[in-house]
Amino acid sequence: MQQIRATVSSEFDQVNQLIIEQLRSDVAMVENVGHYIVDAGGKRLRPLLVLLTAAALGECSGDHIKFAAVVEFIHTATLLHDDVVDLSTLRRGRPTANAEFGNAPSVLVGDFLYTRAFQLMVQLGDMAILDNMANTTNTIAEGEVLQLVRAGRTDTSEAQYLDVITRKTAILFAAGCHGAAVISGVAPAVRDALHRFGLNLGIAFQIVDDVLDYQGDPATMGKNVGDDLTEGKLTLPLIHAMRVGSPAEQAVIREAVSARSSAALEEVLAAVQHCGAIEYSRQQARKYHDQALAELEHLVDSPWRSAMQRLTHLSIDRDR
Repeated sequence: MQQIRATVSSEFDQVNQLIIEQLRSDVAMVENVGHYIVDAGGKRLRPLLVLLTAAALGECSGDHIKFAAVVEFIHTATLLHDDVVDLSTLRRGRPTANAEFGNAPSVLVGDFLYTRAFQLMVQLGDMAILDNMANTTNTIAEGEVLQLVRAGRTDTSEAQYLDVITRKTAILFAAGCHGAAVISGVAPAVRDALHRFGLNLGIAFQIVDDVLDYQGDPATMGKNVGDDLTEGKLTLPLIHAMRVGSPAEQAVIREAVSARSSAALEEVLAAVQHCGAIEYSRQQARKYHDQALAELEHLVDSPWRSAMQRLTHLSIDRDR
């Protein structure tokens, strides 16, 4: 990841600086909570995609820097809200903002970040960008509600799962690449290809994220293994295990998801492994990885296109 960031290091630093500047508020709690989650680090994957896309299209301008900050603010706002809804206590290896400051401050500062993102977009003065990001944010919210509605249910199909992660996660990847292309003023065919690239990359990324919830190391991931189980989320590994597992294995998973409990985590992990659910899920992630790579053929060969290809590989070949 460091090598990938190095291709846009100056621009990446500018985005981080802009984020810090835009967190300023005369309300101390806003700055405290905002800095707490932003300073926790993370991959900064979405703004990085904006910068790489812009550079691959010829130039990373000041508007691209501003748009990258917009995308990161929207992502950070969703994290604040997600952790409250999911009752999460650990993210990136330390207590979540809601665990540290409480639910109400986390929700309200999430609202602040959303509105700050739209203030920045108004400064860009591009109605196409504003329209797409408004629709994207609305779609993310719908995805969150869909996930909430299906929590604790064991009849979620693979198609329904893919719909949720497309809305909840992949759509922001797509919007980042699409917005960078709009700012660059490229042909619609290239812009649409980059949208599809981001969408497929985001789906692959989220599938692997869900795999790591049943395979990863808590110390490496910075979150607890089995969190999805306690939140009642029937993700792809469990969906596959429910589809091909024995009646006993299906019963263990059904009871754990319905109860939203990790008490039977060891039995669930054993069922997931025995059914080949990890391998199946990773195969599905690779399918979307391959589709994402194919869309990059619309770009001319460059160090930045190569970095986008490496980032796509990294999205499925990672341990956190």
